[in-house]
Amino acid sequence: MKKSRVVVAGAAVALTAMLGGCATGGAPAGGGSDANGEVTGEITFQTWNLKANFQEYFEGVIADFEEEYPGTSVKWVDQPAEGYADKLSADAAAGTLPDVVNLDPGTGYPLAQAGMLMNLAEEDPEAKDLYLPEAWAAMDWKALDGNFGYPWYLNTGPSMFNKALFTEAGLDPENLPETYDELFAQAGEMAKAVGGKYSMIGRTPNIEVFGMYGVELMNKDQTEFTFNNAKGVELVETYQKLYNEGAFLPESLATDYTGVDKSFQSAKIAYMPGSAYNVQALQDNAPTVFESLALTPLITNEKPNMYIQLVAVSEQSKNKATAKEFARWVTNAQNQLAFAKVVNIFPSTVGTIEDEFFTTSDGTPNEDVRVMAAAQLKDAIVYSPASFTEPMKSELRDQLAQAMLGEKTAQEALDAVVEYANQRLSK
Repeated sequence: MKKSRVVVAGAAVALTAMLGGCATGGAPAGGGSDANGEVTGEITFQTWNLKANFQEYFEGVIADFEEEYPGTSVKWVDQPAEGYADKLSADAAAGTLPDVVNLDPGTGYPLAQAGMLMNLAEEDPEAKDLYLPEAWAAMDWKALDGNFGYPWYLNTGPSMFNKALFTEAGLDPENLPETYDELFAQAGEMAKAVGGKYSMIGRTPNIEVFGMYGVELMNKDQTEFTFNNAKGVELVETYQKLYNEGAFLPESLATDYTGVDKSFQSAKIAYMPGSAYNVQALQDNAPTVFESLALTPLITNEKPNMYIQLVAVSEQSKNKATAKEFARWVTNAQNQLAFAKVVNIFPSTVGTIEDEFFTTSDGTPNEDVRVMAAAQLKDAIVYSPASFTEPMKSELRDQLAQAMLGEKTAQEALDAVVEYANQRLSK
């Protein structure tokens, strides 16, 4: 289970173009079966880079389903992480999309836009009550007038600090920043003290940071990006000031999440928003930094951010009833809890997060981060809009880099990103 799986594969944007001849706006593309028919027959279930580490778990889930519903047969297919969105694009265009498929919102959005995913708001509206409200809302896409995936596993995490770097910079490692204002202030102090040896912050703000800072990202009907507003400009101008002070290093201008993780492991930055994945990786790969690790709740002005995976049903499935029932089976409370106990993720079903597994710790960082993240999930939301594609994220990084270098004002940079994104956003 790799952290990179939480973020949408860039090739997902190609789906919209490849499926241009199909229905849009979430309308069924035709050719499917009755979602409320008899649960029987064969379906195909596709996961995303899970078989190598979790084969026994999934084989058990499938066997239990086939026992519960005699006459059913589930063929499990697991695809590698690399090229996953490309494979979905090709399958969707060819009409061979698996009956039940593991997706994230960014990969699922163009499929739903092309009418390739079952609209649960129409076919299974009562399922809404089974999942955490914000998890269900992550797939409730107003611009497409529907909901197109069962919530599966979630992730969020704490703020991670390297206390040794705070001490070296003359900052108090027992008085770590808790707000964005405190983070930015201490980042400036650290920059003055260490002269570019390392920095507090490892990258320009991504779309999730805009959301947590309090920037409105889209209009209410999700048909237009709006983060070039006054609050967004305020955030970027703050980062411009920090960059000029040396509070994050030049190489940070093009850094993605993976790069931030590596920078924290190599003690080049003192802070990063992390997850249980990062804590374990730190223990395995950077034990010296791990010894200096401090964990605090995620810094945010609003609700904390979370990432989500979902399980969707193909609108083209010839066995929708069985596919729908299996998608609910994979994502039910019992199976989600069991999955969470073998991997560093969190369940999206109502009440499951209250299990003792998520509320008690033995005092070790790996246990502490699980309890902290689980508590945080009660209020967390998915900030990144499903329609905000990888090219849009790249454009945001590029425009912010120009702003940091003084080539554009904050307003000019954000205006350019929003114009780019809105031109590519199907209404």
